[in-house]
Amino acid sequence: MIKIDNLSYSFPNKDLYHNISFTLENDQHCAFIGSSGSGKSTLIDIIMDPENYMFDGTLEIDPNCRIGYVSQFCEVDNTKETTVFEYLCEDYIKLQNEITSICSLMETSSDIDALLEKYQEALDALDVIGGDDFESTLSKKLNLANLSKLKDSKISDLSGGEFKLIQVIREMLNSPDLMIMDEPDVFLDFENLNSLKNLINSHKGMMLVITHNRYLLNNCFNKIIHLENHELQEFDGSYIDYNFTLLQTKIELQELSVADDEEIERNERIIKRLRDRAEVTGETAAGRYLKGKMKFLERLEARRIKRPFVEIKQPYIRLTTNNQVEEKVALKVNNYSAGFDEILLENVNFEIKSNDKVAIVGLNGTGKTTLLRDIFKNDTPAIEIDSEIEVAYLSQLQGEILNESNTILEEFLDAGFKTYDDVETYISNYDFEEERINQKIKDLSGGEKNILQLAKISASKANMLLLDEPTSHLDIYSQMALEEAIAKYNGAILMISHDYYSIINCVDYVLLIEDKTIRKMNMRKFRKMIYAKYFDKDYLEIEQKKRDLEMKIAISLRNTDFERAKALSEELEALIKSL
Repeated sequence: MIKIDNLSYSFPNKDLYHNISFTLENDQHCAFIGSSGSGKSTLIDIIMDPENYMFDGTLEIDPNCRIGYVSQFCEVDNTKETTVFEYLCEDYIKLQNEITSICSLMETSSDIDALLEKYQEALDALDVIGGDDFESTLSKKLNLANLSKLKDSKISDLSGGEFKLIQVIREMLNSPDLMIMDEPDVFLDFENLNSLKNLINSHKGMMLVITHNRYLLNNCFNKIIHLENHELQEFDGSYIDYNFTLLQTKIELQELSVADDEEIERNERIIKRLRDRAEVTGETAAGRYLKGKMKFLERLEARRIKRPFVEIKQPYIRLTTNNQVEEKVALKVNNYSAGFDEILLENVNFEIKSNDKVAIVGLNGTGKTTLLRDIFKNDTPAIEIDSEIEVAYLSQLQGEILNESNTILEEFLDAGFKTYDDVETYISNYDFEEERINQKIKDLSGGEKNILQLAKISASKANMLLLDEPTSHLDIYSQMALEEAIAKYNGAILMISHDYYSIINCVDYVLLIEDKTIRKMNMRKFRKMIYAKYFDKDYLEIEQKKRDLEMKIAISLRNTDFERAKALSEELEALIKSL
Protein backbone atom coordinates (compact mmCIF):
# COMPACT_ATOMS: atom_id res chain seq x y z
CA MET A 1 0.00 0.00 0.00
CA ILE A 2 2.97 2.33 0.61
CA LYS A 3 6.29 2.10 -1.22
CA ILE A 4 9.28 4.41 -0.83
CA ASP A 5 12.14 3.95 -3.30
CA ASN A 6 15.57 5.68 -3.17
CA LEU A 7 14.20 8.71 -1.32
CA SER A 8 16.67 11.46 -0.37
CA TYR A 9 15.88 14.63 1.55
CA SER A 10 17.86 17.38 3.29
CA PHE A 11 17.28 20.46 5.38
CA PRO A 12 19.44 23.52 4.54
CA ASN A 13 21.87 22.64 7.36
CA LYS A 14 21.28 18.92 7.82
CA ASP A 15 21.12 15.84 5.60
CA LEU A 16 18.37 13.43 6.62
CA TYR A 17 18.13 10.55 4.10
CA HIS A 18 20.28 9.10 1.34
CA ASN A 19 18.41 6.77 -1.05
CA ILE A 20 16.23 5.07 1.55
CA SER A 21 13.64 2.45 0.52
CA PHE A 22 10.92 0.45 2.28
CA THR A 23 7.39 -0.86 1.87
CA LEU A 24 4.37 -1.15 4.16
CA GLU A 25 1.71 -3.75 3.50
CA ASN A 26 -1.68 -4.69 4.88
CA ASP A 27 -1.86 -5.75 8.53
CA GLN A 28 1.79 -4.95 9.28
CA HIS A 29 2.32 -3.29 12.66
CA CYS A 30 5.60 -1.47 12.07
CA ALA A 31 7.79 0.20 14.69
CA PHE A 32 9.77 3.15 13.33
CA ILE A 33 12.95 3.58 15.39
CA GLY A 34 16.11 5.66 15.33
CA SER A 35 18.04 8.15 17.44
CA SER A 36 16.64 11.57 18.31
CA GLY A 37 16.88 13.94 15.36
CA SER A 38 17.40 11.24 12.72
CA GLY A 39 14.34 12.41 10.76
CA LYS A 40 11.57 10.00 11.75
CA SER A 41 8.84 12.63 12.24
CA THR A 42 9.88 14.42 9.03
CA LEU A 43 9.54 11.20 7.03
CA ILE A 44 6.02 10.76 8.43
CA ASP A 45 5.23 14.34 7.40
CA ILE A 46 6.44 13.53 3.88
CA ILE A 47 4.23 10.40 3.75
CA MET A 48 1.20 12.39 4.89
CA ASP A 49 1.75 15.43 2.69
CA PRO A 50 4.31 14.71 -0.08
CA GLU A 51 3.29 17.76 -2.14
CA ASN A 52 4.84 20.04 0.50
CA TYR A 53 8.33 18.52 0.24
CA MET A 54 11.00 18.62 -2.45
CA PHE A 55 12.65 15.19 -2.28
CA ASP A 56 14.48 12.90 -4.68
CA GLY A 57 13.21 9.39 -5.31
CA THR A 58 9.65 8.07 -5.40
CA LEU A 59 6.83 7.74 -2.89
CA GLU A 60 3.89 5.59 -3.94
CA ILE A 61 0.70 5.53 -1.86
CA ASP A 62 -2.53 3.86 -2.84
CA PRO A 63 -4.79 6.82 -3.80
CA ASN A 64 -7.61 5.31 -1.74
CA CYS A 65 -5.45 4.93 1.38
CA ARG A 66 -7.07 6.66 4.36
CA ILE A 67 -4.54 7.74 7.00
CA GLY A 68 -5.23 8.18 10.72
CA TYR A 69 -2.69 10.24 12.66
CA VAL A 70 -1.86 10.81 16.35
CA SER A 71 0.75 13.52 16.99
CA GLN A 72 3.41 13.33 19.69
CA PHE A 73 2.17 16.74 20.88
CA CYS A 74 -1.53 16.13 21.65
CA GLU A 75 -2.68 18.77 24.13
CA VAL A 76 -6.02 18.79 25.90
CA ASP A 77 -8.39 21.52 24.71
CA ASN A 78 -9.30 23.09 28.07
CA THR A 79 -12.25 24.87 26.47
CA LYS A 80 -13.79 21.67 25.06
CA GLU A 81 -17.12 21.21 26.85
CA THR A 82 -18.12 18.06 24.97
CA THR A 83 -17.99 14.70 26.74
CA VAL A 84 -15.57 11.93 25.82
CA PHE A 85 -18.44 9.97 24.25
CA GLU A 86 -19.55 12.97 22.13
CA TYR A 87 -15.95 13.68 21.09
CA LEU A 88 -15.39 10.10 19.97
CA CYS A 89 -18.75 9.99 18.16
CA GLU A 90 -18.33 13.37 16.42
CA ASP A 91 -17.83 12.00 12.89
CA TYR A 92 -20.44 9.26 13.41
CA ILE A 93 -23.03 11.78 14.61
CA LYS A 94 -22.27 14.11 11.68
CA LEU A 95 -22.91 11.31 9.20
CA GLN A 96 -26.12 10.27 10.93
CA ASN A 97 -27.33 13.88 10.90
CA GLU A 98 -26.38 14.20 7.24
CA ILE A 99 -28.35 11.06 6.35
CA THR A 100 -31.37 12.32 8.30
CA SER A 101 -31.16 15.70 6.54
CA ILE A 102 -30.91 14.09 3.08
CA CYS A 103 -33.94 11.87 3.83
CA SER A 104 -35.89 14.96 4.87
CA LEU A 105 -34.95 16.80 1.67
CA MET A 106 -36.02 13.83 -0.44
CA GLU A 107 -39.60 14.31 0.69
CA THR A 108 -39.89 17.71 -1.05
CA SER A 109 -37.05 17.90 -3.61
CA SER A 110 -37.51 17.40 -7.34
CA ASP A 111 -33.80 16.52 -7.82
CA ILE A 112 -33.96 13.06 -6.31
CA ASP A 113 -31.02 11.66 -8.30
CA ALA A 114 -28.52 14.13 -6.82
CA LEU A 115 -29.83 13.47 -3.31
CA LEU A 116 -29.68 9.72 -3.83
CA GLU A 117 -26.03 10.06 -4.83
CA LYS A 118 -25.27 12.06 -1.65
CA TYR A 119 -27.28 9.58 0.40
CA GLN A 120 -25.24 6.66 -0.95
CA GLU A 121 -21.97 8.50 -0.29
CA ALA A 122 -23.01 9.13 3.31
CA LEU A 123 -24.04 5.49 3.75
CA ASP A 124 -20.70 4.34 2.34
CA ALA A 125 -18.82 6.66 4.71
CA LEU A 126 -20.89 5.36 7.62
CA ASP A 127 -20.15 1.78 6.58
CA VAL A 128 -16.41 2.49 6.54
CA ILE A 129 -16.42 3.48 10.24
CA GLY A 130 -18.53 0.54 11.34
CA GLY A 131 -22.09 1.68 10.77
CA ASP A 132 -24.52 -0.05 13.13
CA ASP A 133 -21.67 -1.48 15.24
CA PHE A 134 -19.98 1.87 15.87
CA GLU A 135 -21.18 2.42 19.44
CA SER A 136 -20.44 -1.21 20.35
CA THR A 137 -16.90 -0.88 18.93
CA LEU A 138 -16.42 2.38 20.82
CA SER A 139 -17.40 0.71 24.11
CA LYS A 140 -15.01 -2.18 23.43
CA LYS A 141 -12.13 0.25 22.78
CA LEU A 142 -12.85 2.18 25.99
CA ASN A 143 -12.96 -1.08 27.96
CA LEU A 144 -9.71 -2.22 26.36
CA ALA A 145 -8.04 1.04 27.41
CA ASN A 146 -9.64 0.90 30.88
CA LEU A 147 -11.31 4.28 30.19
CA SER A 148 -15.00 3.35 30.34
CA LYS A 149 -15.29 5.37 33.55
CA LEU A 150 -14.47 8.52 31.53
CA LYS A 151 -17.25 8.08 28.97
CA ASP A 152 -19.32 10.96 30.38
CA SER A 153 -16.37 13.14 31.47
CA LYS A 154 -15.65 16.42 29.72
CA ILE A 155 -12.66 16.56 27.41
CA SER A 156 -11.40 19.59 29.34
CA ASP A 157 -11.17 17.48 32.53
CA LEU A 158 -8.86 14.83 31.05
CA SER A 159 -5.18 14.52 31.90
CA GLY A 160 -2.64 14.65 29.07
CA GLY A 161 -2.17 10.87 29.17
CA GLU A 162 -5.90 10.15 29.15
CA PHE A 163 -6.41 12.52 26.23
CA LYS A 164 -3.61 10.82 24.27
CA LEU A 165 -5.41 7.48 24.58
CA ILE A 166 -8.72 9.10 23.60
CA GLN A 167 -6.98 10.48 20.48
CA VAL A 168 -5.74 6.99 19.62
CA ILE A 169 -9.24 5.53 20.05
CA ARG A 170 -10.81 8.31 17.95
CA GLU A 171 -8.46 7.65 15.04
CA MET A 172 -8.93 3.89 15.28
CA LEU A 173 -12.73 4.29 15.22
CA ASN A 174 -12.43 5.91 11.79
CA SER A 175 -11.00 2.60 10.50
CA PRO A 176 -8.01 4.07 8.62
CA ASP A 177 -6.09 1.92 6.15
CA LEU A 178 -2.89 3.23 7.72
CA MET A 179 -2.65 4.30 11.36
CA ILE A 180 0.36 6.57 12.03
CA MET A 181 1.36 7.47 15.59
CA ASP A 182 4.30 9.66 16.59
CA GLU A 183 5.53 8.68 20.08
CA PRO A 184 2.06 7.94 21.47
CA ASP A 185 3.61 6.61 24.70
CA VAL A 186 5.14 9.94 25.79
CA PHE A 187 3.91 11.00 29.27
CA LEU A 188 1.73 7.90 29.74
CA ASP A 189 1.67 6.42 33.25
CA PHE A 190 2.21 2.69 33.81
CA GLU A 191 -1.50 1.87 33.59
CA ASN A 192 -2.07 3.90 30.43
CA LEU A 193 1.03 2.39 28.79
CA ASN A 194 -0.55 -1.04 29.18
CA SER A 195 -3.78 0.38 27.73
CA LEU A 196 -1.89 1.68 24.70
CA LYS A 197 -0.30 -1.74 24.21
CA ASN A 198 -3.78 -3.32 24.23
CA LEU A 199 -5.12 -0.79 21.70
CA ILE A 200 -2.18 -1.31 19.32
CA ASN A 201 -2.46 -5.10 19.48
CA SER A 202 -6.24 -5.00 18.93
CA HIS A 203 -6.02 -2.82 15.81
CA LYS A 204 -6.79 -4.58 12.53
CA GLY A 205 -4.89 -2.80 9.79
CA MET A 206 -1.57 -1.29 8.82
CA MET A 207 0.26 0.70 11.47
CA LEU A 208 3.42 2.85 11.59
CA VAL A 209 4.48 3.94 15.08
CA ILE A 210 7.47 6.02 16.16
CA THR A 211 8.53 4.95 19.64
CA HIS A 212 11.58 4.57 21.88
CA ASN A 213 9.62 2.60 24.48
CA ARG A 214 11.11 -0.86 24.92
CA TYR A 215 7.92 -2.30 26.44
CA LEU A 216 5.89 -1.40 23.35
CA LEU A 217 8.71 -2.41 21.01
CA ASN A 218 8.94 -5.84 22.62
CA ASN A 219 5.21 -6.52 22.70
CA CYS A 220 3.45 -4.82 19.77
CA PHE A 221 5.20 -5.02 16.39
CA ASN A 222 5.93 -7.51 13.61
CA LYS A 223 8.09 -5.22 11.43
CA ILE A 224 10.91 -2.82 12.27
CA ILE A 225 12.09 0.18 10.24
CA HIS A 226 15.34 1.64 11.58
CA LEU A 227 16.54 5.05 10.41
CA GLU A 228 20.05 6.08 11.37
CA ASN A 229 23.03 7.94 9.91
CA HIS A 230 21.01 8.94 6.78
CA GLU A 231 20.29 5.27 5.98
CA LEU A 232 17.40 2.90 6.58
CA GLN A 233 16.97 -0.81 6.97
CA GLU A 234 13.80 -2.85 7.41
CA PHE A 235 13.28 -6.12 9.21
CA ASP A 236 10.26 -8.42 9.12
CA GLY A 237 9.96 -9.79 12.64
CA SER A 238 9.96 -8.73 16.28
CA TYR A 239 12.09 -5.99 17.84
CA ILE A 240 13.82 -8.52 20.12
CA ASP A 241 14.91 -10.58 17.10
CA TYR A 242 15.89 -7.47 15.14
CA ASN A 243 17.97 -5.98 17.91
CA PHE A 244 19.88 -9.21 18.50
CA THR A 245 20.43 -9.73 14.76
CA LEU A 246 21.67 -6.13 14.47
CA LEU A 247 24.17 -6.56 17.29
CA GLN A 248 25.54 -9.80 15.80
CA THR A 249 25.83 -8.15 12.38
CA LYS A 250 27.65 -5.19 13.91
CA ILE A 251 30.17 -7.50 15.58
CA GLU A 252 30.86 -9.36 12.31
CA LEU A 253 31.01 -6.23 10.14
CA GLN A 254 33.15 -4.21 12.50
CA GLU A 255 35.66 -7.05 12.86
CA LEU A 256 35.91 -7.27 9.05
CA SER A 257 36.06 -3.50 8.78
CA VAL A 258 38.98 -3.26 11.19
CA ALA A 259 40.81 -6.03 9.32
CA ASP A 260 40.23 -4.17 6.04
CA ASP A 261 41.51 -0.92 7.55
CA GLU A 262 44.66 -2.64 8.79
CA GLU A 263 45.32 -4.23 5.39
CA ILE A 264 44.81 -0.90 3.59
CA GLU A 265 47.13 0.91 6.03
CA ARG A 266 49.81 -1.82 5.55
CA ASN A 267 49.62 -1.45 1.75
CA GLU A 268 49.74 2.36 2.02
CA ARG A 269 53.02 2.05 3.97
CA ILE A 270 54.45 -0.33 1.34
CA ILE A 271 53.44 2.06 -1.47
CA LYS A 272 55.08 4.98 0.33
CA ARG A 273 58.35 3.06 0.67
CA LEU A 274 58.20 1.95 -2.99
CA ARG A 275 57.48 5.50 -4.17
CA ASP A 276 60.41 6.87 -2.15
CA ARG A 277 62.68 4.15 -3.55
CA ALA A 278 61.55 4.70 -7.16
CA GLU A 279 62.17 8.44 -6.87
CA VAL A 280 65.69 7.88 -5.53
CA THR A 281 66.86 4.98 -7.72
CA GLY A 282 64.72 5.39 -10.83
CA GLU A 283 64.51 1.60 -11.12
CA THR A 284 61.98 0.44 -13.73
CA ALA A 285 61.16 -2.72 -11.78
CA ALA A 286 60.41 -0.70 -8.66
CA GLY A 287 58.08 1.54 -10.69
CA ARG A 288 56.19 -1.46 -12.11
CA TYR A 289 55.88 -3.00 -8.64
CA LEU A 290 54.60 0.36 -7.33
CA LYS A 291 51.89 0.51 -10.03
CA GLY A 292 50.83 -3.05 -9.19
CA LYS A 293 50.56 -2.26 -5.49
CA MET A 294 48.56 0.90 -6.23
CA LYS A 295 46.04 -1.08 -8.32
CA PHE A 296 45.80 -3.63 -5.51
CA LEU A 297 45.14 -0.80 -3.04
CA GLU A 298 42.38 0.55 -5.30
CA ARG A 299 40.73 -2.89 -5.28
CA LEU A 300 40.98 -3.02 -1.48
CA GLU A 301 39.39 0.41 -1.19
CA ALA A 302 36.58 -0.57 -3.56
CA ARG A 303 35.66 -3.68 -1.59
CA ARG A 304 36.25 -2.11 1.83
CA ILE A 305 33.68 -3.38 4.33
CA LYS A 306 31.28 -0.63 5.22
CA ARG A 307 31.28 0.50 8.84
CA PRO A 308 28.45 -1.27 10.70
CA PHE A 309 25.00 0.25 10.51
CA VAL A 310 24.23 2.34 13.57
CA GLU A 311 27.42 3.08 15.42
CA ILE A 312 26.76 3.88 19.07
CA LYS A 313 25.49 7.45 19.20
CA GLN A 314 25.31 8.59 22.80
CA PRO A 315 25.44 12.23 23.86
CA TYR A 316 27.68 13.11 26.77
CA ILE A 317 25.13 14.51 29.19
CA ARG A 318 26.56 16.29 32.23
CA LEU A 319 24.67 17.72 35.19
CA THR A 320 27.04 19.94 37.15
CA THR A 321 26.89 22.35 40.06
CA ASN A 322 29.36 24.93 41.35
CA ASN A 323 27.66 25.22 44.73
CA GLN A 324 27.57 21.84 46.39
CA VAL A 325 26.22 22.29 49.93
CA GLU A 326 26.62 20.08 52.99
CA GLU A 327 23.74 17.73 53.73
CA LYS A 328 20.73 19.70 54.89
CA VAL A 329 17.03 20.04 54.13
CA ALA A 330 16.95 21.68 50.69
CA LEU A 331 13.17 21.68 50.19
CA LYS A 332 10.31 21.50 52.68
CA VAL A 333 6.66 21.20 51.67
CA ASN A 334 4.13 21.87 54.45
CA ASN A 335 0.36 21.38 54.11
CA TYR A 336 0.46 21.99 50.37
CA SER A 337 -2.81 21.76 48.43
CA ALA A 338 -3.53 22.21 44.74
CA GLY A 339 -6.50 21.97 42.43
CA PHE A 340 -8.59 23.64 39.77
CA ASP A 341 -12.24 22.64 39.46
CA GLU A 342 -11.51 19.88 41.97
CA ILE A 343 -8.80 19.19 44.55
CA LEU A 344 -5.78 17.35 43.15
CA LEU A 345 -3.51 17.35 46.21
CA GLU A 346 -4.47 18.11 49.79
CA ASN A 347 -2.35 18.72 52.92
CA VAL A 348 0.81 17.29 51.34
CA ASN A 349 3.96 17.19 53.50
CA PHE A 350 7.48 16.05 52.63
CA GLU A 351 11.08 17.24 52.63
CA ILE A 352 14.09 16.60 50.41
CA LYS A 353 17.73 16.80 51.47
CA SER A 354 20.44 18.50 49.45
CA ASN A 355 21.79 15.22 48.03
CA ASP A 356 18.53 13.27 47.66
CA LYS A 357 17.44 11.95 44.28
CA VAL A 358 13.69 11.42 44.28
CA ALA A 359 10.99 10.46 41.76
CA ILE A 360 7.40 11.65 41.99
CA VAL A 361 5.20 8.79 40.79
CA GLY A 362 1.47 8.73 40.19
CA LEU A 363 -1.24 8.23 37.61
CA ASN A 364 -1.86 10.80 34.86
CA GLY A 365 -3.84 13.77 36.13
CA THR A 366 -2.94 13.48 39.83
CA GLY A 367 -1.13 16.85 40.09
CA LYS A 368 2.55 15.93 39.66
CA THR A 369 3.40 18.70 37.17
CA THR A 370 1.34 21.25 39.12
CA LEU A 371 3.39 20.48 42.25
CA LEU A 372 6.74 20.68 40.42
CA ARG A 373 5.83 24.01 38.81
CA ASP A 374 4.77 25.46 42.18
CA ILE A 375 8.09 24.39 43.71
CA PHE A 376 9.94 26.11 40.86
CA LYS A 377 7.88 29.30 41.20
CA ASN A 378 8.33 29.19 45.01
CA ASP A 379 5.61 31.77 45.63
CA THR A 380 3.48 29.97 48.20
CA PRO A 381 4.12 29.74 51.99
CA ALA A 382 3.58 25.97 51.80
CA ILE A 383 6.92 25.62 49.96
CA GLU A 384 10.28 26.48 51.59
CA ILE A 385 13.58 26.30 49.70
CA ASP A 386 16.88 26.76 51.59
CA SER A 387 18.70 30.02 50.80
CA GLU A 388 21.79 28.14 49.54
CA ILE A 389 19.77 26.18 47.01
CA GLU A 390 19.62 27.28 43.36
CA VAL A 391 16.88 25.62 41.33
CA ALA A 392 16.71 24.73 37.61
CA TYR A 393 13.65 23.30 35.86
CA LEU A 394 13.10 21.00 32.87
CA SER A 395 9.57 21.19 31.50
CA GLN A 396 7.66 18.56 29.53
CA LEU A 397 6.28 21.59 27.64
CA GLN A 398 9.62 22.42 26.08
CA GLY A 399 8.58 25.90 24.93
CA GLU A 400 8.36 26.97 28.58
CA ILE A 401 12.14 26.74 28.95
CA LEU A 402 13.38 27.13 25.37
CA ASN A 403 12.57 30.09 23.14
CA GLU A 404 11.64 28.17 20.01
CA SER A 405 12.11 31.22 17.77
CA ASN A 406 15.78 31.37 18.84
CA THR A 407 18.62 29.56 17.14
CA ILE A 408 20.70 27.26 19.35
CA LEU A 409 23.40 29.95 19.37
CA GLU A 410 20.96 32.69 20.46
CA GLU A 411 19.52 30.47 23.21
CA PHE A 412 22.90 29.96 24.85
CA LEU A 413 24.06 33.52 24.35
CA ASP A 414 20.86 34.56 26.15
CA ALA A 415 21.77 32.06 28.89
CA GLY A 416 25.08 33.86 29.55
CA PHE A 417 27.61 32.37 27.14
CA LYS A 418 29.96 35.05 25.75
CA THR A 419 31.06 33.94 22.29
CA TYR A 420 30.18 31.73 19.33
CA ASP A 421 33.17 29.50 20.15
CA ASP A 422 32.03 29.07 23.76
CA VAL A 423 28.61 27.90 22.61
CA GLU A 424 29.95 25.66 19.84
CA THR A 425 32.43 23.94 22.19
CA TYR A 426 29.79 23.44 24.88
CA ILE A 427 26.95 22.02 22.76
CA SER A 428 29.28 19.72 20.81
CA ASN A 429 29.38 17.59 23.98
CA TYR A 430 25.63 17.07 23.57
CA ASP A 431 25.96 15.77 20.01
CA PHE A 432 25.10 19.02 18.20
CA GLU A 433 27.53 19.57 15.32
CA GLU A 434 28.91 23.05 14.60
CA GLU A 435 26.88 23.43 11.39
CA ARG A 436 23.68 23.19 13.43
CA ILE A 437 24.47 26.05 15.80
CA ASN A 438 22.31 28.43 13.75
CA GLN A 439 19.39 26.02 13.47
CA LYS A 440 16.08 27.24 14.87
CA ILE A 441 15.01 25.42 18.04
CA LYS A 442 11.49 24.98 16.62
CA ASP A 443 13.00 22.76 13.89
CA LEU A 444 14.58 20.32 16.36
CA SER A 445 13.04 16.97 17.21
CA GLY A 446 11.36 16.44 20.59
CA GLY A 447 14.36 14.43 21.79
CA GLU A 448 16.84 17.08 20.67
CA LYS A 449 14.85 19.77 22.51
CA ASN A 450 15.04 17.73 25.70
CA ILE A 451 18.80 17.26 25.24
CA LEU A 452 19.08 21.03 24.74
CA GLN A 453 17.08 21.65 27.93
CA LEU A 454 19.47 19.36 29.81
CA ALA A 455 22.46 21.23 28.35
CA LYS A 456 20.94 24.55 29.45
CA ILE A 457 20.20 23.24 32.94
CA SER A 458 23.75 21.95 33.34
CA ALA A 459 25.14 25.32 32.25
CA SER A 460 23.14 27.01 35.05
CA LYS A 461 25.20 25.07 37.66
CA ALA A 462 22.09 24.81 39.86
CA ASN A 463 22.30 22.49 42.88
CA MET A 464 18.67 21.35 42.79
CA LEU A 465 17.04 20.09 39.60
CA LEU A 466 13.31 19.77 38.99
CA LEU A 467 12.86 17.43 36.00
CA ASP A 468 9.42 16.86 34.48
CA GLU A 469 9.59 13.69 32.35
CA PRO A 470 13.27 14.15 31.40
CA THR A 471 13.43 10.89 29.38
CA SER A 472 10.46 11.80 27.16
CA HIS A 473 11.29 11.73 23.42
CA LEU A 474 14.83 10.44 24.15
CA ASP A 475 16.21 7.41 22.33
CA ILE A 476 17.46 4.50 24.42
CA TYR A 477 21.15 5.46 24.40
CA SER A 478 20.29 9.04 25.40
CA GLN A 479 18.11 7.73 28.23
CA MET A 480 21.03 5.70 29.52
CA ALA A 481 23.38 8.70 29.23
CA LEU A 482 20.92 10.73 31.31
CA GLU A 483 20.72 7.99 33.94
CA GLU A 484 24.52 8.07 34.23
CA ALA A 485 24.52 11.88 34.50
CA ILE A 486 21.90 11.79 37.29
CA ALA A 487 23.94 9.18 39.19
CA LYS A 488 27.02 11.46 39.07
CA TYR A 489 25.19 14.69 39.94
CA ASN A 490 26.20 16.20 43.31
CA GLY A 491 22.96 18.02 44.12
CA ALA A 492 19.31 17.26 44.77
CA ILE A 493 16.97 15.98 42.06
CA LEU A 494 13.18 15.80 42.13
CA MET A 495 11.85 14.30 38.93
CA ILE A 496 8.53 13.19 37.54
CA SER A 497 8.87 9.98 35.57
CA HIS A 498 6.83 7.10 34.21
CA ASP A 499 9.94 5.31 33.00
CA TYR A 500 10.49 2.29 35.23
CA TYR A 501 14.18 1.89 34.43
CA SER A 502 15.04 5.56 34.96
CA ILE A 503 13.36 5.38 38.36
CA ILE A 504 15.06 2.22 39.61
CA ASN A 505 18.45 3.22 38.17
CA CYS A 506 18.48 6.83 39.36
CA VAL A 507 16.62 7.58 42.58
CA ASP A 508 16.92 6.88 46.30
CA TYR A 509 13.17 6.65 46.93
CA VAL A 510 9.85 7.65 45.40
CA LEU A 511 7.06 9.98 46.46
CA LEU A 512 3.87 8.17 45.48
CA ILE A 513 0.71 10.20 44.82
CA GLU A 514 -2.45 8.35 45.81
CA ASP A 515 -5.83 9.57 47.09
CA LYS A 516 -4.81 13.24 46.79
CA THR A 517 -1.82 12.89 49.09
CA ILE A 518 1.85 11.86 48.91
CA ARG A 519 3.65 9.12 50.78
CA LYS A 520 7.30 8.17 50.78
CA MET A 521 8.10 4.70 49.44
CA ASN A 522 11.44 2.88 49.42
CA MET A 523 12.65 1.21 46.25
CA ARG A 524 11.94 -2.35 47.39
CA LYS A 525 8.27 -1.52 48.00
CA PHE A 526 8.09 0.44 44.76
CA ARG A 527 9.32 -2.56 42.79
CA LYS A 528 6.81 -4.85 44.49
CA MET A 529 3.99 -2.42 43.67
CA ILE A 530 5.01 -2.25 39.98
CA TYR A 531 5.27 -6.05 39.76
CA ALA A 532 1.86 -6.51 41.36
CA LYS A 533 -0.04 -3.82 39.44
CA TYR A 534 1.50 -3.28 36.02
CA PHE A 535 4.35 -5.42 34.67
CA ASP A 536 5.63 -8.96 35.06
CA LYS A 537 8.62 -9.10 37.42
CA ASP A 538 10.63 -11.54 35.28
CA TYR A 539 10.10 -9.44 32.15
CA LEU A 540 11.30 -6.22 33.83
CA GLU A 541 14.37 -7.82 35.39
CA ILE A 542 15.38 -9.68 32.22
CA GLU A 543 14.85 -6.54 30.13
CA GLN A 544 17.13 -4.56 32.47
CA LYS A 545 19.85 -7.22 32.09
CA LYS A 546 19.34 -7.20 28.30
CA ARG A 547 19.73 -3.43 28.17
CA ASP A 548 22.94 -3.55 30.23
CA LEU A 549 24.39 -6.30 28.02
CA GLU A 550 23.54 -4.40 24.82
CA MET A 551 25.34 -1.33 26.13
CA LYS A 552 28.38 -3.41 27.12
CA ILE A 553 28.46 -4.92 23.61
CA ALA A 554 28.28 -1.43 22.07
CA ILE A 555 31.17 -0.25 24.28
CA SER A 556 33.20 -3.37 23.41
CA LEU A 557 32.70 -2.64 19.71
CA ARG A 558 33.74 0.97 20.19
CA ASN A 559 36.93 -0.35 21.83
CA THR A 560 37.35 -3.01 19.07
CA ASP A 561 37.32 -5.74 21.74
CA PHE A 562 35.64 -8.34 19.54
CA GLU A 563 36.26 -11.36 21.77
CA ARG A 564 34.46 -9.67 24.65
CA ALA A 565 31.64 -8.54 22.31
CA LYS A 566 31.16 -12.14 21.11
CA ALA A 567 31.10 -13.51 24.66
CA LEU A 568 28.56 -10.88 25.71
CA SER A 569 26.49 -11.70 22.63
CA GLU A 570 26.29 -15.34 23.72
CA GLU A 571 25.10 -14.18 27.17
CA LEU A 572 22.49 -12.00 25.50
CA GLU A 573 21.23 -14.85 23.32
CA ALA A 574 20.75 -17.07 26.39
CA LEU A 575 18.89 -14.25 28.15
CA ILE A 576 16.58 -13.68 25.18
CA LYS A 577 15.66 -17.38 25.15
CA SER A 578 14.52 -17.05 28.77
CA LEU A 579 11.97 -14.33 27.88
